Amino acid sequence: MEIKEKEILRELKKYRERDLKYEDGKILGSMCSKPHPISKKIVEMFLESNLGDPGLFPGTKELEGEVIKSIGNILNNKNPFGYIISGGTEANITAMRVIKKISRGKKGKDKDKKANIILPETAHFSFEKAKDMMDLNYISPPLDKNYIMDVKYLKDYIEDKREKHGIDGIVAIAGCTELGTIDNVLELSKIAKEHNIYIHVDAAFGGFVIPFLEERYRLENYNYEFDFSLENVFSITIDPHKMGLAPIPAGGIVFKDYSFKKYLDVEAPYLTDTYQATLIGTRTGIGVATTWALMKLLGSEGYREIVSKCMDNSYYLIKKMKEYGFEKVITPVLNIVTIKDEDPLRTSLMLRDMGWYVSMCRCVDALRIIVMPHINKEHIDNFIEALSQCKRD
Repeated sequence: MEIKEKEILRELKKYRERDLKYEDGKILGSMCSKPHPISKKIVEMFLESNLGDPGLFPGTKELEGEVIKSIGNILNNKNPFGYIISGGTEANITAMRVIKKISRGKKGKDKDKKANIILPETAHFSFEKAKDMMDLNYISPPLDKNYIMDVKYLKDYIEDKREKHGIDGIVAIAGCTELGTIDNVLELSKIAKEHNIYIHVDAAFGGFVIPFLEERYRLENYNYEFDFSLENVFSITIDPHKMGLAPIPAGGIVFKDYSFKKYLDVEAPYLTDTYQATLIGTRTGIGVATTWALMKLLGSEGYREIVSKCMDNSYYLIKKMKEYGFEKVITPVLNIVTIKDEDPLRTSLMLRDMGWYVSMCRCVDALRIIVMPHINKEHIDNFIEALSQCKRD
């Protein structure tokens, strides 16, 4: 048995060695990074946990409550309710499910009528999955010059169309996947309050960045407010497995309070808890335990240092781009840098042939670089040289 085990592990190692490694610095298009080293010990400790049947794992379930409370604290919410789940996709679908349930309540028994939701053009593709699953109707306002939802257009649209169509929800983005931009949630909350509209904020990336962003990295006349301190913000997606440095899977969905649970519950009579609210039934406690540990270990100061390092490297990348004649699309709002490119697909494929993995934007012709904690200045120097070579070729 021991010999066979060694052979199996040797075979697995061959497969693993074909994977890219974050520490090599060539993964430039991912919002995930190398997990904190403490995670390895925690993964082994919580390997058997299953929060899908929480009565069997009361300690892990209690940890989840503590984690949600800690995340609530950084989101200005003293009484949060939520779960650590598989990722931002599940979190966003969960929020859309709540909006649809609430809209059905407003419309009585008219279950066939679609929920009307304002969704930015820059929204994550997970919302398309939600639309397919729940037959939602999205209205996408144009983007303004800062690549965020045009608030004036949205306000006029709601006032003109609300009586006829009804608007059930607004999705705002805090750390857009493509550009790192943040919708003006402050102004959106005023509109939502006036018209009694639910706001969901997708801060899958920005949730562990914006609260720890030093003043020197904040752009002038830019609104960074996005959390539960704003009226009608009722749910937020926030992913510890992105800038929180937890291992995958550790996504997060947080609601304003416990009252939103009733929109999620389904009966599960054969489990220790007779109601289940998460989309995924069987779910590991690893994400809960690692997030709990990292928030304790790093604290606000630790996360501030991580974010500052990433922002410093983002501005270093901008500096190197300028030296080589490359242009940015916008000044970085968060640690996401976009490089103007007439043919980003061709350039990205050329870079991939050289071992560099970047991604592209949809809303503008550009390459997209996520300056995660595993990226250092030496990696940036080498990347810019490779990009320059692509253009020479």
